[in-house]
Amino acid sequence: MMHSRSLIFVGIACLVLLSGCKRRERIPVQLTEEEAPTLASVIHAGDPNAAKQFLKGFHEIEQNSWRWTTRSFSVLLRPPRSGAEKGAKLELHLSAPDAVLDKLKSVTLTAAIEGLTLKPETYQKSGDYVYSRDVPGKVLGAEVVKIDFTLDKFLPAGSVDQRELGLVVTSAGFEVK
Repeated sequence: MMHSRSLIFVGIACLVLLSGCKRRERIPVQLTEEEAPTLASVIHAGDPNAAKQFLKGFHEIEQNSWRWTTRSFSVLLRPPRSGAEKGAKLELHLSAPDAVLDKLKSVTLTAAIEGLTLKPETYQKSGDYVYSRDVPGKVLGAEVVKIDFTLDKFLPAGSVDQRELGLVVTSAGFEVK
């Protein structure tokens, strides 16, 4: 008898305690500038964490490693620490696919950083390439820089795919000189 009264008392005490607890609201936490993740100097197309640095002109990640581009595409990169003094090397790892070159015969890629146009490169055979250009320090003084890429030709949406297609990109980044 004593045992059952104890259990009832414990049960009532738990109910009283639980009814007094209020559910706490989740307050969204915002990172301060000091805590915010820094942008990378090299980004990989298959990395979902780098998505914010693939600014425009990129389709979704495919096969966990690459992305199709459109005619114009842009990335946001953090220059190397010594970039403003020594400059850096911009590298875009890409593929010129058969699907594009069979129809277009050639594609010319041009890059521009802070108003400075870098030397273009033309691809006439399908395969893997690295568009590599020296970038002077005078355009690498900011904490981040936007690089705009443009193709002279591309496959319009509906010609081979429902999307506009240019090149396939696997990574973009700055290398220290």
